[in-house]
Amino acid sequence: MKVVKASAVQLSPVLYSREGTVEKVVRKIHELGQQGVQFATFPETVVPYYPYFSIVQSGYQILAGGEFLKLLDQSVTVPSLATEAIGEACRQAGVVVSIGVNERDGGSLYNTQLLFDADGTLIQRQRKITPTHYERMIWGQGDGSGLRAVDSKVARIGQLACFEHYNPLARYAMMADGEQIHSAMYPGSMFGEAFAQRAEINVRQHAMESGCFVVCATAWLNADQQAQIAADTGAANIGPLSGGCFTAIIAPDGSILGEPIRSGEGEVTADLDFTLIDKRKHVMDSRGHYSRPELLSLLIDRTPTAHVHDRAAHPKSGAEQASGGFLTELA
Repeated sequence: MKVVKASAVQLSPVLYSREGTVEKVVRKIHELGQQGVQFATFPETVVPYYPYFSIVQSGYQILAGGEFLKLLDQSVTVPSLATEAIGEACRQAGVVVSIGVNERDGGSLYNTQLLFDADGTLIQRQRKITPTHYERMIWGQGDGSGLRAVDSKVARIGQLACFEHYNPLARYAMMADGEQIHSAMYPGSMFGEAFAQRAEINVRQHAMESGCFVVCATAWLNADQQAQIAADTGAANIGPLSGGCFTAIIAPDGSILGEPIRSGEGEVTADLDFTLIDKRKHVMDSRGHYSRPELLSLLIDRTPTAHVHDRAAHPKSGAEQASGGFLTELA
């Protein structure tokens, strides 16, 4: 019997500060390690912070204002001192960590989930394949290279962010790859209780279909942070920046382990008994006896996107070189 101690972490960013948020994450990783936690999920793009300004500003305001440039300046390059600090904390604490960052690549941003193994190695980088609605003003599109589950010290882990859980084929990519723990990330502090309810439906359904554990984390904005964002963006009220939190751990049968966190900071911690995976898959194994691959299958292009493709020149044969030289002489 295998048991993994896991935590879903609800955390507030240090608003407008990559360094401050990374330091806060590092402290939390060390705390979790001292508690014997082996795996942890942190919220979507918590480093440096989710682009909440894009919720309350129009497209014109985003283009005309400085909030995007502020986020770009504080975002994370992979690799960098920020990723090295998180990886080193994982190594020292012995914790496998899945965490969301705003990743900067040149002048573009991506909603990226990073997975660090217990030795601090970065073992996966998954960019959100399609930003949702207003997010398309902020992030570029990811490719299929991260649409896979990967082996870590504690389990085979898959990762998806927010509305990627509305994409059944993206979720099936994780299922078919045999994930044992699914790391789900959402922004939190947005769109009220209805958003939290939909996140709950997403992750409980995925747990049942995949037959895996889901460790789901959302972020949290305190009252001062809500007021600060509203003031900086000219928002009339903080309603769109409220509620929407559902930090929880879900068993393979869809049941909730422990008490979800719906406001404030904290973590949900539970022991994940892997025999529950076997029990669920005895009833319904979506990648095994309950699948019909001769009727229904999934095609995934996992080729990393490249913006430049070099076409190498082929060396001439000896005959071609001799002919070329002869023709040159005739000319």
